[in-house]
Amino acid sequence: MGKSTGPSPTRTPPGARPSSAAVPFITKWSGEHQSVDVVFRRGARALGIGYPDERSYDRDEHGVLWVRDPSQPGRGRPQFGAVHALRQRMCMSGLRCQVCGGPADRTADGVLWLIDAEPHELDPERELTAHPPVCRPCAHWSVRACPHLRKGTTPLRVRSWAPYGVKGILHRPIRHGHEHRCEHGYEAVDAMVFPYNDPRLPWVQAGQLVVALSDFTVVSLDAGLG
Repeated sequence: MGKSTGPSPTRTPPGARPSSAAVPFITKWSGEHQSVDVVFRRGARALGIGYPDERSYDRDEHGVLWVRDPSQPGRGRPQFGAVHALRQRMCMSGLRCQVCGGPADRTADGVLWLIDAEPHELDPERELTAHPPVCRPCAHWSVRACPHLRKGTTPLRVRSWAPYGVKGILHRPIRHGHEHRCEHGYEAVDAMVFPYNDPRLPWVQAGQLVVALSDFTVVSLDAGLG
């Protein structure tokens, strides 16, 4: 769980376009894709999926398998709407701005998040999101530049947050071939949010970290974000 520790001043005028915001930091580029097939994995406690040449950084501290894509922003073309798993995870865990990659804005009232929901739709006890926080200049610029955000977004000052789970793809084993020459493989079943206590996690390939926000206050962009 995190706590706000104090203010971080911002000198960029509200509404100004951040120099690195032409392509958001967490956006995936076409040249970053790396195809790695999942295979059957027999662990100490459970069965599930893994990679043939699995490395320690392929899993998080909860043992969840993550998409393995190289981080090479700028290689190829930006795939707007597609999220790079590693950079999204870095922003969530390190409280970095999802747009520019710098520190998210933090004041005595909390860390700044933009949630794509109306205030009455928020869960005051536990609001789940896969969207990392933002810095103040990027918050203003994003709402002005993104048609989706202009339709409805709520800025929050969040004082408490904690990892909840992952957004990923559930796999199941399939068999190819005839009875005497059968090959095993895996197919994607469903893409959804899986909490860290979900028994299906050994069969999930994660793509985004999901956090639970609590103890937050709705603020206003027009009023300077609190």
